[in-house]
Amino acid sequence: MKDIREKIPIIIITILSILVLGAALYFIEYYEAVYYTKIDNSKICKITSIDDMKYEYTLDCYNKNGGKKEIKFKTSRELRQDAYLLLEVRVMGVHNWKEVQFNELPDKVQQSYK
Repeated sequence: MKDIREKIPIIIITILSILVLGAALYFIEYYEAVYYTKIDNSKICKITSIDDMKYEYTLDCYNKNGGKKEIKFKTSRELRQDAYLLLEVRVMGVHNWKEVQFNELPDKVQQSYK
């Protein structure tokens, strides 16, 4: 009986560690935020990378509520000047982007670009 009582703290710590690790992995995999930006090719840097990414942008970006955040992301090519992008951002950074039209931007984001 005494052996079981001595192991209870270890069992509880192990279970809590597994739960915390699982929650962290879930958050990293499924957390996603959407930001919008406008391409400004004066904010581009040519980089050396082991993958095919050759350029890095550092741009002011806005969430759907108009909240501003500076975001860096890499591309394999120079993007079209003044194009609007929707950025899908996860914990580790931008994992996807696509070009959108001005009228597809949320109203508060449009106000930032007028």
